[in-house]
Amino acid sequence: MRRRILMPVLIAVLAVGWTASSRAERVIKDGLELTFNADFAPRVLPRDRPAPVDVRINGKIATTDGSHPPPLRWLEVALNRNGRLDGRGLPFCAAPRLQSTSSKTALDRCREALVGRGSFRAVVTLGREIPTGGEIFAFNSRQAGKRALILHLFAETPVRFTLVVPMTIGRTKEGQFGTILRAKVPKIGGDLGSVTEIDLTIGRRYSFGGKRLSYVSAACAAPAGLTEVPFPLALGIFRFKGHGEIRETLSRTCRVR
Repeated sequence: MRRRILMPVLIAVLAVGWTASSRAERVIKDGLELTFNADFAPRVLPRDRPAPVDVRINGKIATTDGSHPPPLRWLEVALNRNGRLDGRGLPFCAAPRLQSTSSKTALDRCREALVGRGSFRAVVTLGREIPTGGEIFAFNSRQAGKRALILHLFAETPVRFTLVVPMTIGRTKEGQFGTILRAKVPKIGGDLGSVTEIDLTIGRRYSFGGKRLSYVSAACAAPAGLTEVPFPLALGIFRFKGHGEIRETLSRTCRVR
């Protein structure tokens, strides 16, 4: 019971801290308006070893003329290489177990694999624009034998639908970003719907093999003699139906403890 209560409380506390310190980037291109934000907590970290953190990602999609936004087709988020995702010891949840399920059923089936949660908003066109939304859950998973996340989005009223979004987790050896999350976004109602906002926090503390572990961890790689340093935290890449690609990089600062 304690673990079930801990994650919502932790996310609520972190959200209060992030509200004051986060700076979103706003991009307008080809009539699309995208607002992208990402942050992490805590910001005070060891210099030479990873420590537990939680990462919050937020994106909002709109059009400059107020018309129905095009469906998001592809989402990619690259995270700084001083951070890492590691779900060793955690159970896996397979995508087929989540198809056509409510939020409650998804949790009942895959609670032990839960590593994140949040909310989303969407608009569905059924003769008129109908706003809807609901909860997002992120579950530890595998795709083709490799580490992955499964995002489960469920809306109940006024339009009921479930989206199950497999998100691969890759690593790169070069550049500023080391972990790359990629997802192809399924259609909503035969392309009648569009996701307009995603707010997701990823992070979990757990025990395995007699050790305390964290699904997300990071270090503050400040050069010797410096205790605070700016760095590129995340690169967001968004592709939409009938539109080009929008990408944005977010920078943050960390402090050495």
